Amino acid sequence: MPETDPRIDAYIEKSAAFAQPILTHLRKLVHDAVPEVEEAIKWGMPHFTVNGKNLAGMAAFKAHASFGIWPTLEEDAPEATRDGMGSFGKLASLSDLPDAADLTARLQKGAAILRAGIKAPPKPKKPAKPLPPMPDDLAEALAANAAASAVWDGFAPSHKREYLDWVIEAKREETRAKRIAQAVEWIAEGKQRNWKYMGC
Repeated sequence: MPETDPRIDAYIEKSAAFAQPILTHLRKLVHDAVPEVEEAIKWGMPHFTVNGKNLAGMAAFKAHASFGIWPTLEEDAPEATRDGMGSFGKLASLSDLPDAADLTARLQKGAAILRAGIKAPPKPKKPAKPLPPMPDDLAEALAANAAASAVWDGFAPSHKREYLDWVIEAKREETRAKRIAQAVEWIAEGKQRNWKYMGC
């Protein structure tokens, strides 16, 4: 008989009626697939662990449930077209899940990864979003202030983008001019656009 956590019993009992059979089915399927799995509550949701590491987790919401299996190798990851939390999108009924054999195979492979201590390859970084074009009036203002120009050249692209967006989004000419003057002042002082909120 698998060792269960009474907190998960309580979680399932408190879940919406549509979610209870989904969560009960998933819980049994996890224990059948990986007999040594342990139960836990993490982030307020039921989780299943192997050697203290997260194998899978499930949750219930108002209109859907979710289920995730995390230690997957890149070629085994579920399709990226899912929506909602977890590996299989929003689950409103048992029919929304892959078949039991597929889930069992994924769980057993995930458990093997955890037992072997294999680290999943890092996700490839998304290419950086290109900066918007430098407006002529901002370029002239920066060029006229040596300190601001030097700081600007050393800014990370994300810091530049914050200022560029702020200036470009101004709807009125006087607002734009005021923002450019303020930007040059702050940049000369080495401040990021949102420095007031960063404790700088």
